[in-house]
Amino acid sequence: MSEQKHIFHHSFSIKKNDREELHGHKSYILWFTGLSGSGKSTIANLVEKKLHEMGISTYILDGDNLREGINQDLGFSSEDRKENLRRIGEIAKLFVDGGIVTLATFISPYASDREKVRKKVRQGEFIEIYVKCSLEECENRDPKGLYKKARQGEISNFTGVSAPYEEPENPEIIIETNQKSVGECVQQIINYLKHNGYLGN
Repeated sequence: MSEQKHIFHHSFSIKKNDREELHGHKSYILWFTGLSGSGKSTIANLVEKKLHEMGISTYILDGDNLREGINQDLGFSSEDRKENLRRIGEIAKLFVDGGIVTLATFISPYASDREKVRKKVRQGEFIEIYVKCSLEECENRDPKGLYKKARQGEISNFTGVSAPYEEPENPEIIIETNQKSVGECVQQIINYLKHNGYLGN
């Protein structure tokens, strides 16, 4: 901490509002949280495609993809999960400052970690999307075969099996992927953004 006194914040001429004006829309985080297999990445991918077609500047931060690079040194212990989310929160904040709509797809099992990311940006710039799906349905889907491995003891600290998942209490959006089609879930998100003024100046 003593080295912090040698760090000086630089202020630059171009600000976030300048970048938002250039892009023609607000910048914010769409934070997809839910169990493995609930459909986070699938739905985020289609939401991004819709936004792209509308001329919205976007980028997806995906859990597995970032663990291949910036977070490859982290495991899945409670401490590593928290550090994983801390780093992602800082990256997402940078994208928002850059005027980009950022879609983040992370199990993010702990409510406190999600709240910390929310507090990194301004009010209204963090939209929590609870991709709700029963554990039974997620296990039935098991697209990566992870639940099977977790049940067999090959994977430790697996959310929903050997590690907890804290459901969001007041998310901006809840999409129930075991009750609605993917298309309906995507449209629900687009409708929220449209009705709340997030899709353009």
